[in-house]
Amino acid sequence: MQQYRKIEIFTSEEVRWQGQPLYAALVRFIHDLKIPARCLVTRGIEGSYESGEMATGRLEVLSYNLPVQVTIIAPSAESGWILSKIAEMVTDGIVTVQDVEVLLYKTRGLLIPRHTRVRDLMTPDPKKVSLDTSLEEVARLLLSSTFTGLPVVDDAGRPVGVISQGDLIYRAGMPVRIGLLAESDQEKINTVLEALASRKAREVMTKPAVVIGRDDLVTDAVNLMLKKKVKRLPVIDADGKLVGILSRLDVFHAILRECPDWQAFQRQEVSVEHLKFVADIMRRDSFTVLPDTPVEEVIRLIDTNDIQRVCVVDKDGRLLGLISDRDLLAVFADVSPGFLDYVLSKLSLAEPTPQPQALRMKTAGEVMNSDIVTIRDDAPIAEAIRLMLDKAIKRLPVVDSQGKFKGMISRDALLRTGFASAAARTT
Repeated sequence: MQQYRKIEIFTSEEVRWQGQPLYAALVRFIHDLKIPARCLVTRGIEGSYESGEMATGRLEVLSYNLPVQVTIIAPSAESGWILSKIAEMVTDGIVTVQDVEVLLYKTRGLLIPRHTRVRDLMTPDPKKVSLDTSLEEVARLLLSSTFTGLPVVDDAGRPVGVISQGDLIYRAGMPVRIGLLAESDQEKINTVLEALASRKAREVMTKPAVVIGRDDLVTDAVNLMLKKKVKRLPVIDADGKLVGILSRLDVFHAILRECPDWQAFQRQEVSVEHLKFVADIMRRDSFTVLPDTPVEEVIRLIDTNDIQRVCVVDKDGRLLGLISDRDLLAVFADVSPGFLDYVLSKLSLAEPTPQPQALRMKTAGEVMNSDIVTIRDDAPIAEAIRLMLDKAIKRLPVVDSQGKFKGMISRDALLRTGFASAAARTT
């Protein structure tokens, strides 16, 4: 076990650091370090100081400046600069330090503080549409945004439904998802939007809206997302009016702010209980092809199985690259004018289009994207969240120590087995 030190600060209730009680500032300082350290504050019932002042809780004595002791247990390797900061913060008190023998150190792998409220994480004043907003305007809003769904509100500002790209595709006949539509030329975009102009949000929205209160726990919000299979929740106030949106991304960003570095914890031989790893949450049934697989077969695989990407592996199973519907469009849009229509017809509800000649000449290895982000199967899920947010990706390939492809993880999997399982243990 790594060597630890016990730091003790003997001070009083009245001592301040930057406007707040010193003991509270010390607790926040240790918390924000995100290292395997713990902090305890105790208040004495009586004491005395160098000035001759007496402190007591007994009513017959007028001085109530009770003594406070702050105890910090931290790794010895971190204690030097911790002590230097403490020396700056403690303007009145005594600081002691001693080496301690830690016989056992365990911690539960919580990803977010258990009492976090929806209001702390939500995006306030979100974009929204009314019941009579045209689907053309809805699609334009989604095309200009990073999200794929909008709350629909009534005249009083209360959410009555949600409209997503899935509603536009399956209920309004939009031929392709928003991300691919954005890759099309302006003429095709205008054609799609004009076809949506005559219909209103109320006709295709998913209703009723699944909402969450601004003062509810985030753990309850996550469980509701998973139960109802939604990616975002409109947030309402006490009058039922829309005041924000809580999305999966909001939860993931909060995890990165609050979650310690679990890999560093393990290197320091701290036993982390209940911690999930990438191998625990990945999907092992992901689709793969060899480099010489014809592109037409790749498109058929994407279309038949309702997926957006396929992994390319060599004969030994090592990951070489990824092919997404976006990659296919980027490769062929210039060399074959008919390819865009062909791919859109295969990946959408449009009528089939004859296969371009250029398509027969390409293989998976020629069109794959080899500049890909991966994660090891033995990494903590917090690292997967960090990568997916930093790189703005929704699915992450998983490899083992030899680079062999093991599966994929999605944002939904991270939420379901990473955060919700921890939430369930704290409610």
